[in-house]
Amino acid sequence: MKNVLFILFMVCCFVTQAQQPNEVVLGFNEYLGYVKKYHPVVKQAQLNIGMGQARLMRARGGFDPKIEIDYDRKEFKGTEYYDRLNATFKIPTWYGIELKGNFEQNQGVYLNADETLPDDGLYSAGVSMSVGQGLWINQRMATLRQAKIFRERSLVERDLQVNEVLYEASLAYFNWLHAYQDTQVYADFLANAEMRFEGVKKSAQVGEVAAIDTVEAKITVQDRALNLEQAKVRFLKSALELSNFLWMGDHMPVELQANVIPETNLAGEIDKTLEIRGIPLDSFSIERHPKLKSLGYKVEELTVEKRLKANKLLPKIELQYNFLTQKPDYISSFTTEAYKGGVAFSVPLFLRKERGDLKLAKIKLQNALYEMDDAEIRIKNKIVGLYQELESFKKQNNLIDDVVFNYNTMVAAEERKFGFGESSLFLVNSRESKLIDAELKRNAVRNKFFSTKAKLFNSIGVNPVNL
Repeated sequence: MKNVLFILFMVCCFVTQAQQPNEVVLGFNEYLGYVKKYHPVVKQAQLNIGMGQARLMRARGGFDPKIEIDYDRKEFKGTEYYDRLNATFKIPTWYGIELKGNFEQNQGVYLNADETLPDDGLYSAGVSMSVGQGLWINQRMATLRQAKIFRERSLVERDLQVNEVLYEASLAYFNWLHAYQDTQVYADFLANAEMRFEGVKKSAQVGEVAAIDTVEAKITVQDRALNLEQAKVRFLKSALELSNFLWMGDHMPVELQANVIPETNLAGEIDKTLEIRGIPLDSFSIERHPKLKSLGYKVEELTVEKRLKANKLLPKIELQYNFLTQKPDYISSFTTEAYKGGVAFSVPLFLRKERGDLKLAKIKLQNALYEMDDAEIRIKNKIVGLYQELESFKKQNNLIDDVVFNYNTMVAAEERKFGFGESSLFLVNSRESKLIDAELKRNAVRNKFFSTKAKLFNSIGVNPVNL
């Protein structure tokens, strides 16, 4: 019977984490591919690009040609007081210059003297321009420049949003994997305890061991069964957390099925999937970081705003000059002898509103520059710290692997001694408990290692192109 116990204990040492036939593995790369393709927040990030294009289109609309028609007629008691038609075609250009073509035709008894025109109407072609405020920059120009900057900014903002979603999804996957591996550890050692209990019970029945040993073996089975149930609850909760990131198509959340398990061999898969492989610290360019690029675009927008506010300090001087003719079919009919022109001038006496707006614009710009400086040093230090943390975790993984190997050796040795009657069930269970703790600790260290890689991915701001 001692030989039977010895064989049973040796079998316990080789219980492996075998995948059940109905289990389906959800790979890390496949999982993040679904997240990037279908997650609502990722799709929402794509809308920002469309918003940038729409904003640019709206800004360009400020330079669209425009047709204006003003028609006014009054007739009372059979008398035509007036019949006025004024049609204008305007073409805004970049530097505060507007090209204009106009047709006027007025009839009636009670027209003002300056409204009296030839019967066939009067044509004019000319230009109006700002030579003070609005010459080098005006609201239309500033809006268009800011819209172009916003469009570029929306691209990097999209990358940051996608990166954040993939980062959170990666952490959920690693926690799911951690819970699964802990469950497997408890399941394997529960099987060991049950097998050992059966062996001890048979030995007690033939009088080779004390009956009290069966009680101790049974307690071990119950304790590990309890740990397994608790691990299963954690695994179920982590699976539900993971389901928050799983979507198929539009508005179709996916619930993770019970037979789906994580990929356990992630050593080289994480770097490849997150596209952080081959990015040494000395080759990383902080200037290309999406967050800093986004803040840089924000600074550019505020710089345009400051220039516009500074331009408001200049007086408004509007010049207009129009050639007049009755025969627009002939270019030679437009002469300097027939014209309509004018000058409009205005300026606030104290400029308090304009000076206040400029001061606020300068403060906003300086605040954005400070924010950019702060973000740069924070990102740089965080990335450096994460690289150092990863190096430490590599050493920790090697150490914990050695610890688990040594505990396995000690458990196997103790079981051999117990099989020959030179040890006790208490010592075997004690050795095995330490082995369980070591394997759980190894799972925890690996989870922290994987999570740190995800933090590095998040800190660098990568938007993987191959997902």
